[in-house]
Amino acid sequence: MLELLLFRHAKSRRDQRGIEDHERDLAPRGEAAAPRMGRLLREEGRIPDLVLCSSARRAERTWRLAAAELGAAAPEAFFSRELYMVPPERLLEGIRRHGGEARRLMLVGHNPGLQELALLLVGEGKAGPRARLAEKFPTAAIACITFDAPGWDRLRPHSGRLEAFWRSRDLD
Repeated sequence: MLELLLFRHAKSRRDQRGIEDHERDLAPRGEAAAPRMGRLLREEGRIPDLVLCSSARRAERTWRLAAAELGAAAPEAFFSRELYMVPPERLLEGIRRHGGEARRLMLVGHNPGLQELALLLVGEGKAGPRARLAEKFPTAAIACITFDAPGWDRLRPHSGRLEAFWRSRDLD
């Protein structure tokens, strides 16, 4: 069984004039939400074996703040511009290529690609979480999708089961 955790970066700043989009940092709300999601991962026992993260400052900071809540259990993370604001097919290609031997893989990235990837992969799961996921994938949310597949290179559209969809605002 494989488990994929899709983690949208936390709320970013919009007030940084002259800053390239890739370099935008987290807003105070995002700085509070990211560690909250890290604690959730720890409490749920959903600590990834490997993290693939967009190199955008807001995604990288989201992961680093969440990972701090995991302590020594925090996994190795790879940061890549190839995961920055790309369509779902490119995200899936990255998962297939870099997932390796990980059984629980996390991808930290951006919308709309992350939500579109989740909708592409999910084929079953409880109706409530699936409806919330289809409606909106807010900042600092995490979708947990499982697959009955031998490896990441075998992921196919609609082959996953949405196990959980956690939104930061639900944890307040």
